[in-house]
Amino acid sequence: MRIAISATGPSLDAEVDPRFGRCQYFVIVDPDTMEFETLENPNIMAGGGAGISTAQMVANMGVQLVLTGNCGPNAYQTLSAAGVQVITGASGTVRNAIESYKAGGLQATDQPTVGPHAGMGPGMGTGPGMGMGRGMGMGRGMGMGRGMGMGPGMMMPPAGPYPQAQSPEQEIEMLKGQTEMLRQQLEALQRRIEEIEGKK
Repeated sequence: MRIAISATGPSLDAEVDPRFGRCQYFVIVDPDTMEFETLENPNIMAGGGAGISTAQMVANMGVQLVLTGNCGPNAYQTLSAAGVQVITGASGTVRNAIESYKAGGLQATDQPTVGPHAGMGPGMGTGPGMGMGRGMGMGRGMGMGRGMGMGPGMMMPPAGPYPQAQSPEQEIEMLKGQTEMLRQQLEALQRRIEEIEGKK
């Protein structure tokens, strides 16, 4: 069996990317041996149709199952038509997602989990802050909600193609800025998790 996991990096220790069509990488794993290969997603900056193109690419890799955070209707239909099962709600590292699937902790999805074009604009998905509301109980500033989080106000790629006036150097600088912002958010979330675990 071959499983494709949407990922932020090219290894088993990379985090699961919550987006399917515009994820950075796919890690394709044999869950029995944990042998894997990686595939960079060429559709991450696509102006439109990223979900369909990505789903076709993944189906052509001969996978039977996709593990991801969310899956839109076009990608879901394309994968289903190709006989590929979709499981959403995966999180943590790619390794964790595989282990969770093998332990029966993740179940197949029978419909898309986000609306059309969900991964394109602010919010990276459903509503402010990846569907997690305002700041995950940490007030309005620090979490993944409004303000510094992944909701409106954060520099996520705009809907549709980038403006043509942007040079490759400008785009690289913008992407580096986004990467740094995400790194800081991940650190803040990790600190909060450690604080909560320390109080148990």
